[in-house]
Amino acid sequence: MRIFPILAVIGVIAYTGSDAWSPFAAPAKATQQDDFEWRGSLAQGQTVHIRGLNGPIEASLASGGDVEVLATKREGDRGRTEDVTFEVVEHSGGVTICVMYPPKDDDRPNECRANGSGRNSNHRNDTKVSFTVRVPAGVDFVGRSINGDVTAEGLRSDVEVATVNGDVEVSTSGAAEASTVNGNVWASLGSLTEGLEFSTVNGRITVELPSGVSANVHAATVNGGIETDFPLTVQGRWGPREMRGTIGGGGPELSLETVNGSIRLIER
Repeated sequence: MRIFPILAVIGVIAYTGSDAWSPFAAPAKATQQDDFEWRGSLAQGQTVHIRGLNGPIEASLASGGDVEVLATKREGDRGRTEDVTFEVVEHSGGVTICVMYPPKDDDRPNECRANGSGRNSNHRNDTKVSFTVRVPAGVDFVGRSINGDVTAEGLRSDVEVATVNGDVEVSTSGAAEASTVNGNVWASLGSLTEGLEFSTVNGRITVELPSGVSANVHAATVNGGIETDFPLTVQGRWGPREMRGTIGGGGPELSLETVNGSIRLIER
């Protein structure tokens, strides 16, 4: 992801239902049922990073120039929704927004970091949090969940999406990476300018590429087949479950790996 600094300070906002001030964003504010809302302006090449836990993340192209984030809580069978909070970390590369669940009493505190890492253990609270994100053209997007689908549709920037239990889908005119463990991967790309990876364990992978694209391709599956609409120049041996080759004149590395599922390259 490209990063261009615009701020010299790093700020953290913990949101629990009251208004919070941001140096370059509209205040985070409560909506119905303590939902969370954030709106702000990011520069071209900066990143909005959403880190969820239980629930889907859906991103789409913004109609204006601001990033808009709405998170909606839905009560589960255990724990209180009011114990689930949000943190906003503003940094030189953009903004990171994390949903924060209550840890065990003897655990270290949870934390939200600028790069999307940090600790977020969850003790007996299955509140579901659904994120809806509007991303302006040129602003990169990263969306990560654990239990939930992650979708980024019609974006005009670089995208990275990941989950553990759920499907991942992405369509963008920029570069993209997508991964899951138990779910399918679907991606539609407008270009291929750098090495990309798409992976799952239990699921199929489908990647749609424009006509005339050039790439080095490595595709591998254990229990499944490999299909491609593109003419390939094979490097080494062609196998029904693993393939290395080039599309066009070759170029960036395109890696496609699954264990239990098929792989397909579609020409658009």
